[in-house]
Amino acid sequence: MESIAGIALAGAFMAGLGGVLALLLAVANRRLYVYEDPRIDALEDMLPHSNCGACGTPSCRQFAEALVKGSADPGLCTVNSKDMTYAVADYLGVEVGDHEKRVARLACAGGSHVAYIRASYKGLDSCRAANLVSGGGKGCTWGCIGFGDCMDVCGEFDAIRMNKYGLPVVDEDKCTACEDCVDVCPKDLFSIHPVSHRLWIACANRDTGDAAEAECEVTCNACARCVADAPEGLITLHGDLAAIDYAKNALASRVAIERCPTGCIVWMDKREGMVKGSEAKKVVRKEPLPRGY
Repeated sequence: MESIAGIALAGAFMAGLGGVLALLLAVANRRLYVYEDPRIDALEDMLPHSNCGACGTPSCRQFAEALVKGSADPGLCTVNSKDMTYAVADYLGVEVGDHEKRVARLACAGGSHVAYIRASYKGLDSCRAANLVSGGGKGCTWGCIGFGDCMDVCGEFDAIRMNKYGLPVVDEDKCTACEDCVDVCPKDLFSIHPVSHRLWIACANRDTGDAAEAECEVTCNACARCVADAPEGLITLHGDLAAIDYAKNALASRVAIERCPTGCIVWMDKREGMVKGSEAKKVVRKEPLPRGY
């Protein structure tokens, strides 16, 4: 009888304890409950689920939260389709907002057919690994190494491909401006720009003119013809490398590229790609340059 009474007492105690804990949980849930607007789930479903960061937030979920708070507008997502962006705006009853698409640009045109390799690298097929060992082996220590780390990191979006000369080519339509290529490039050759930045210096070599030209045929040789031809202040020389003031981008035109003798200053045309000026030296070589070691 005593054991039965003990079991009953223990059962009653556990039942009472369970009731107290359940009451505490109910009170805590009521006091700590955070309301989440159901529109966030609906908006997240309308976004591209790429979590690319082009909108300025780390994920589509956080962008949906920003939309609901009113701290962002639908047009900030330059990855979503136009129809879906307008659907998001209609759902929220707001304006789409005018935001220019941004893309990655590469400051190098020195493929294997115009730039010399001065050292033989044996190791992982990685720009970062090669850069640690020998700077990549390229005569131009500022130039693209060409193993395609940027293409690999862009795999989900497929916005970068390597051409036959070992240079990355960015597809403007697919690029989300996520900055992964910017982060992974050991030479810091990528940067993110609005698509309207069509005038571009496809070179990062800071060596003097003769030394630079000895290693790459499409380097900036600081001749300053682009500076003279462009509207005042649009292009300047920083040491031996031309630089564009994009605050004056409205003044940019193809006139600035026409007399560039090496073709390092280009016009990034959406259809034609990288366009050189009429006086740029023609590159007819289709094979890699002989290795210089």
